Amino acid sequence: MTLDLDPDRRLALAYVPSRVRPALEALWRLDVTFAAILAAGRDPTASRLRLAWWREALEGLDAREPPAEPLLRSLAGHVLPGGISGAELAAMAEGWEILLTDRPLTAHEQARYAALRGGLLFDFSARLLGAPDFPVAPSGALWALVDLARHSSGREELRFPPAWPQGRWPRALRPLGMLAALARRDSDRPGGPWESQGNPARMLRMVRHRLTGY
Repeated sequence: MTLDLDPDRRLALAYVPSRVRPALEALWRLDVTFAAILAAGRDPTASRLRLAWWREALEGLDAREPPAEPLLRSLAGHVLPGGISGAELAAMAEGWEILLTDRPLTAHEQARYAALRGGLLFDFSARLLGAPDFPVAPSGALWALVDLARHSSGREELRFPPAWPQGRWPRALRPLGMLAALARRDSDRPGGPWESQGNPARMLRMVRHRLTGY
């Protein structure tokens, strides 16, 4: 299972200022790492144990030097100095744990997964980008649900929230807003085939958001 960022996130990262890029890349790779745990694990118990290891390791970053694990060292060196604690990062794992079930997710579980995964991921990203007061969590929640739908067979069981008036995104947050714009684009066509990530139409939408903030 690859731990590379998907094409959409790689393009968004290219627009992040170089001084912040290592922190944002480490944060987004943590999300990819959690995804890989669930994708590779056929035994829910084993996946829970791996998520528990990561939660404990992330919480430990607040009290001691990171172990010899490259991502943990990168998070400690780049994300924690941005004012995000290891305990906050660990909370993202709780969202992924909600998916460790064989039955369809309830509406409450969908909302909680979306908030703990995407809402927190976007909130932490906004903090690292220097604009913590802009309301990015709803966009992050939608992004998480769309991404889940892209990677699951139960697409028809997921309920995307309606679009909300977000307003113009500040320039500092537009690399993150690119992903939000794509999530809105995807959620508007829930019954159709998914666009391939990184295709020209999506790249054009991302660039338009970068220029306009919408």
